[in-house]
Amino acid sequence: MVSSTIFESSDAVRSAKPLRYVQSLQLAEPLALEKGGTLPRVTVAYETYGRLSAARDNVILVCHAISGDSHVAKHDAADDPGWWDVVVGPGKAINTDRFFVICPNLLGGCRGTTGPCSENPETGKPYGRDFPTVTIGDMVAVQRRLLSQLGISQLLAVAGGSLGGHQALTWATRHPGSVRGVIALATSPRLTSQAIAFDVVGRNAILHDPHFHGGQYYDQPHGPDVGLALARMIGHITYLSPESMQEKFEADRLHPRDVAIEFEKKFSVGTYLGYQGAKFVERFDANSYVTLSLAMDLFDLGGTPEVLSAAFRPARARWLVISFTSDWLFPPDQSRDLVNALVANNAPVTYCNVQSAGGHDAFLLPDELDIYGEMIRAFLVNLPAGQVPAAGAHAGEAAASHSTTPFEAPPSANSLQPVPAAPGIVQPASAGFAEEHPGPTSIFHQHRLDYDRIVELIPPEASVLDLGCGSGTLLARLRQGNHRRLVGVELDERKILNCVSRGLDVIQEDLNKGLGAFGTQEFDYVILSQTLQAVFDVEGVLLEMLRVGRRCIVSIPNFGYRPLRRMLADDGRAPKSGGVLRYEWYNTPNIRFFTIADFEDFCLSKSLRVDRRIALDTEKHAEIFEEANLDADMAIFVISQNQPATRS
Repeated sequence: MVSSTIFESSDAVRSAKPLRYVQSLQLAEPLALEKGGTLPRVTVAYETYGRLSAARDNVILVCHAISGDSHVAKHDAADDPGWWDVVVGPGKAINTDRFFVICPNLLGGCRGTTGPCSENPETGKPYGRDFPTVTIGDMVAVQRRLLSQLGISQLLAVAGGSLGGHQALTWATRHPGSVRGVIALATSPRLTSQAIAFDVVGRNAILHDPHFHGGQYYDQPHGPDVGLALARMIGHITYLSPESMQEKFEADRLHPRDVAIEFEKKFSVGTYLGYQGAKFVERFDANSYVTLSLAMDLFDLGGTPEVLSAAFRPARARWLVISFTSDWLFPPDQSRDLVNALVANNAPVTYCNVQSAGGHDAFLLPDELDIYGEMIRAFLVNLPAGQVPAAGAHAGEAAASHSTTPFEAPPSANSLQPVPAAPGIVQPASAGFAEEHPGPTSIFHQHRLDYDRIVELIPPEASVLDLGCGSGTLLARLRQGNHRRLVGVELDERKILNCVSRGLDVIQEDLNKGLGAFGTQEFDYVILSQTLQAVFDVEGVLLEMLRVGRRCIVSIPNFGYRPLRRMLADDGRAPKSGGVLRYEWYNTPNIRFFTIADFEDFCLSKSLRVDRRIALDTEKHAEIFEEANLDADMAIFVISQNQPATRS
C-alpha cells in the first residue's frame, strides 16, 4: 500500500470552502487595461493579518501565484490553513506580530476579485471568454488602487514567488518610490519558451474540452472539468523535480492507490496527478486559469542583459532574490539574470540559490524553511533600519514613464485605522536578528588580526567587494565607516543567512566561475581574505579581482612559516601551528600550500604591482618586518595592475 503522504503537495491545504475572513472593496474608478479595453467595475477580495502601525509603515504586500488566493495563512486556530502558512503568521518568517500583511486575490481570479466568472455589467451574465486580456501590470494597478483606498501609501516590502514574484518585480520597477524592500522567490524576468509551452498545452486542454461551450459554461450542466484537470496535471509536473518524483513514486510505481478519479491509474504518479487535477476542479474556474496563465506568459522584462538592466534601473528598493537548485520551471539562471541586472545598477541585493529537491514548489514547502524562511525573516527585520536607496544617475530617465513617488492615499470610508502596537513588540533594529540568532563571527571563530589591518587600509567612502565574505564579520566592521557601497560574495548558504541577519548585501557565487556580474573597475577595493589557499583557479580569480577592483587586498597564510618547516622537516608530520594554520591534515580547507615568496613571484610574473605588504605573526599578534617568509604565518598584500611588480 502506498503511503497517504503520496498525495501531499503544495495544494494539500487548499479547498473551495468559503473564506471566513475575506474582505471586499470596489475600486472607485473604472480600470483601463494595458492590452486595451476597460473594466467598468472592479471588486477586490483581500485578507489582512497583524496590526497596522500608527505610522502605517509596517505593511507587507504578499502576492500569490497562479492557483493561490487571498487566504495566505490561517487567522486563528479554528481557521483553515492558507497557501503560505509555513511563512506567514505570528512568530513566523513574515511575522504578523510585527508586520501588517495584506494579500489580495488577483484580477482575473475566481476567489472574490473580478474575473471571468464575475458579472459583466453590460450583459448581466458572467464575462466568460468576454473577459478581456489582463497583464501583470493590470494586476499591480488593482493592488495599488486597493492600497490607496485603504489609506496605505508606502509598502515596507512586497513578497511573492513564481507569478507572485512577477508582481513584486513590477511593483519595484514601475512604482519605485512606493516599495522599500522586494522579496522575489522562484521567479524570473520572463518565462522560458519551455515554460510557456506547458501553459499553451494546458490552455488548449481547457479550450478544446467539449464542455467549454465557448467559455459560457456557467449555466450548463457540465463545465470543462476534464480540460481544467488536465491543465492542472500538466502544471503539477512542472512544479516537481526529478528528485521529488523519484522519492514520491519510484518505490511503488506500479501500485497506485485506488482513488475515485476518471484518469489512468496504472502508475502511482498517474494516481497522484489525477487526484491533484480533480481536487483543483473543485475550487478553481477554467476561464480564470486561462486568463492568469496567459498574463504570466505575457510578462516580459527583457531577454538580454542590456534590456534587463534598463528595466531595473528605476528600482530603488533593497532586494532579496531566492531561487531553488531543482527548479526547472523557473531555473536559477533566470534569477541570476535578475541579480546581474540589479548589480549592474548598483542596487542593494542579496541572492541565494537554495539547495533543494522540492522543485518549483520549494518556496511553498517546509523542507528548506530553515534557510529561505530565515532569510526572509532576517531581511525584513533589517529592512526598516536601512534607507530606500536614491535612484542611480540614469534612473530618472528610465523612470519617467512610471510612478516614482508614493501613490496617493485619499481618505476613504474603507481606510484602515491604525492600531497601537501589541505589548512587547518593539521597532526592529539593524542587528536584531543577529542578536536573536547568533552565528559564527568568522571562519576562525576568533579575533581576526588581518581584519584589523584590512580595515585600516581602506579609506573612507571607498566601495568594497568582499570575496568569500563568510558570515560578514569584515563587512560589518567596514559598515561602521563611511563607505559608499559594501557587497559580499559567498558560496555557503548558511553563511549567507548570517550576512542577511546582519543587514548586509551578499551574492552567492563560486569564485572559480568568475565575477561576471560585476563591471570593470566597479569597486575601489576587492578583498580576498584567507581564501586564496582554497581556490581552484587562482590565476583566474586574481585577474578577475583586478578587473573588478581598482585595488585588491589579498591576505594569505604563509606555509613557509618557520614552525611549519621544522615540523615537516624534523618531525615528519603534516605541519600546523596555533595561529591561522592550526588545521589537522584531515580537516584543512587548504588545497594549496604556498608562501609569501611564492605569491610575490606570481605578482612579478604577471606584472602586478605590490603597493604594500604587511606580514603578521598571528600567534604572537605581532607585525614582522624582517625575514617575513620565515617568521610570519600570514601576509596581507595590496596589489594593482599596469605597473611592474617588485619583490618586497
